[in-house]
Amino acid sequence: METGLEFSEHSVMYAWRIAGEENPMGEVAMEGNVQAVSSLGDLILEQTADALIYANHEGVIERWNAAATSMFGYAFAEAYGQSLDLIIPESLRAAHWRGFEAAMANGSTRLQGRPTLTRAERKTGERIYVEMSFSLVSDELGKAIGSVAMARDVTERVLREKAAAIGKRE
Repeated sequence: METGLEFSEHSVMYAWRIAGEENPMGEVAMEGNVQAVSSLGDLILEQTADALIYANHEGVIERWNAAATSMFGYAFAEAYGQSLDLIIPESLRAAHWRGFEAAMANGSTRLQGRPTLTRAERKTGERIYVEMSFSLVSDELGKAIGSVAMARDVTERVLREKAAAIGKRE
């Protein structure tokens, strides 16, 4: 039915929650390039300022918020179901997967939630500096079922600090 009214995809997703209706697209729902939200928690995660990426125990992306889209350039529909290699520069992949697999096996991360500075790659191929923190997600039995990362683009800050350090040496 054509009404002449326009609604954003986010508004439609939120409307399902308000109406108390089941999500008509299923558990991992997509309307265009947006994942459906079904709870206040989903709304918070989707709208947080930092990029949020959840990958299952195999390193396959299952959650990707709007900030991740903005930072990396991939829409949810492009990132969903892809390996984390999507945003990891090739030179860092081996080290990343060693750490990821160890965390899944041990049930803990080396950094214990502390942020770390690393490099990431945008859809355009541009490499950026990101500050990331990681946490494991465990099931009701305590078994690690995936990992969630919060990321912030700190490229401008890092480049400014490098320039200042060079200036001090001269």
